[in-house]
Amino acid sequence: MIPHKIMKNISLLGSTGSIGTQALDVIKNLGMKIVALTANQNIKLLEKQAREFNPELVCIFDENYYIELKENLKDTSICVTAGLEGCCKAAALDSAGIVLNSVVGMVGLMPTMCAIENGKDVAIANKETLVAGGKLVMESAKKYGSHIIPVDSEHSAIFQCMQGNKTDQVSKIILTASGGPFLGKSRDFLKNVTVKDALNHPNWSMGRKISIDSATMMNKGLELIEAVWLFDKHPSEIEIVVHPQSILHSAVEYVDRSVIGQFGNPDMRIPIQYALTYPNRITSKVKPLSFFECQNLTFIKPDYDTFGCLNLCKEAISKGGLYPTVLNAANEKAVELFLGGKIGFLDIEQVVKKAMTLQEIGELDSMSSIFEIDKKTKDFVMNYFF
Repeated sequence: MIPHKIMKNISLLGSTGSIGTQALDVIKNLGMKIVALTANQNIKLLEKQAREFNPELVCIFDENYYIELKENLKDTSICVTAGLEGCCKAAALDSAGIVLNSVVGMVGLMPTMCAIENGKDVAIANKETLVAGGKLVMESAKKYGSHIIPVDSEHSAIFQCMQGNKTDQVSKIILTASGGPFLGKSRDFLKNVTVKDALNHPNWSMGRKISIDSATMMNKGLELIEAVWLFDKHPSEIEIVVHPQSILHSAVEYVDRSVIGQFGNPDMRIPIQYALTYPNRITSKVKPLSFFECQNLTFIKPDYDTFGCLNLCKEAISKGGLYPTVLNAANEKAVELFLGGKIGFLDIEQVVKKAMTLQEIGELDSMSSIFEIDKKTKDFVMNYFF
């Protein structure tokens, strides 16, 4: 049990996903209070979680399940909501001290902004929020005094390595990557990989969309874009290093050439807990790292020729404006089609590249500009294949 002064009431967006379920494990261990839970479609698990944690509010994003969920929970005092409006209500709840956003996709952007505009700190595990709307998110966080605390293992590592130091003394961020399930494979090999192959990550247990992004290494490119916004760095100041063992989660090089890294077993409960208890550290039930049990730690240059999504991400953030939004939208739709068995693995990279050259891409100056280009890009992807 953590000290009362550190206790935070938590609104958890995406409670039935990989990050969400691990977060609930952490929250239960810490004795923290859940005030809101949201899920996409998994009504059975959401109901089970609601009965265990007794939040003030639950939201099912898919409105087709609203009536069923409301009926199932009618014997409780829990407020049942649905859709994007319900998610935003959960994010802005007065009693929430921190919002953990672990939903997948662009749907996470609006709740993040609602949380910020209501003065909430946001533990961010929804990378699309910063990839598509990083400029607006960080400007709003500064305006409303909201702290954006990263949950991704790599960004959490960087965040931890920067504590007690000045941002302008950082010379380079070292962003590690596992390399995914196809590390060392050729593009000829990638032509025929299946969904099952791509979902088989060697180190991490992740959701389906993120697992595919890891297989294409798009995930690492998206994380580079996130790091630009989170740590106010130019893309050239961020170096991607493939580290297959996933023991060093990322590192920071300072101007005096000291390099500080964060090590740990590949367990997402470590960064989740740090985000929820920051700036404090609390005893964890996670297995401690033993360097004597570690295999040889290796570090490899990324294969930019085989995994072209990395290049596309660098191009998008370098061009700025709505280019990262287009990149994200095209990838999101393409991954959906790949998971549905409708396109091939390498088609993902191909259509993202095409979308970035054919779109009339403007400046990121409003939320509406983000949603307009997101829809336009996803429509382009569908028309490209069908």
